[in-house]
Amino acid sequence: MDNGQLRFGDGAMGKRPPGGQKPFDEYVSDPMNPVPYTQKITLNYPRDFMTEDQRFVAGRPDVLVYQTDPLTEDLTVAGSIKPELFISSSGTDSDFIVKLIDVFPDDYLYPETGNRLPNGQPERMKPPDTSAGCVFAPGGYQMLLRGEPFPARFRNSFEKPVALVPNLPTKIAFVMPGVVHTFKKGHRIMVQIQSTWFPLVSRNPQKFLPNYKLGADADFQKATERVYHTAAYPSRIVLPVWKR
Repeated sequence: MDNGQLRFGDGAMGKRPPGGQKPFDEYVSDPMNPVPYTQKITLNYPRDFMTEDQRFVAGRPDVLVYQTDPLTEDLTVAGSIKPELFISSSGTDSDFIVKLIDVFPDDYLYPETGNRLPNGQPERMKPPDTSAGCVFAPGGYQMLLRGEPFPARFRNSFEKPVALVPNLPTKIAFVMPGVVHTFKKGHRIMVQIQSTWFPLVSRNPQKFLPNYKLGADADFQKATERVYHTAAYPSRIVLPVWKR
């Protein structure tokens, strides 16, 4: 077992600090226009959201996207996922949701069933029509593996929440649920960062309150969120890489 450390910056992610002139990436989080956790319109809890194609939010301006180059060999991770982010907010409280994603190659096709279509072409598996996976073509599938929110107010301890100082960089580090997964050769590792995941995660008003679940409509405000990637503020995600 080894720890694979992937650094963020300018949409890229790798073992070395990514290049680029800007010391941070930023987005505006609006709790009145939150990032949805599923593209389905349903009254139920869709179980397949746990592997849902994240392309439906990847283009939103309030979602940061980082990905590696295509892998040159299989890479297996087994254990806990540990984001270490240097962030700031124009508000006094915010959530930061980190999602780990397996990006399939652009030319990926669903597996063959072993049968033939009337035109002689191989029949391929496909997701059910009720599945969120039926919306996109399989090539470029961004398969969600794990996602976890972290309220910045608890960055020092869960016992004593502390407000953020507006626009002051600070570190948040936490442990996401573990995973056992192999990123296949040719796939990419992607991380998405956002501050809302509605309604799976209650909206943070982005204003420090003793209990933000009791906040009034007027307490909910937009905030500019930044993720830093400099030598002084090296945001990264630590993956438990299994070495055979």
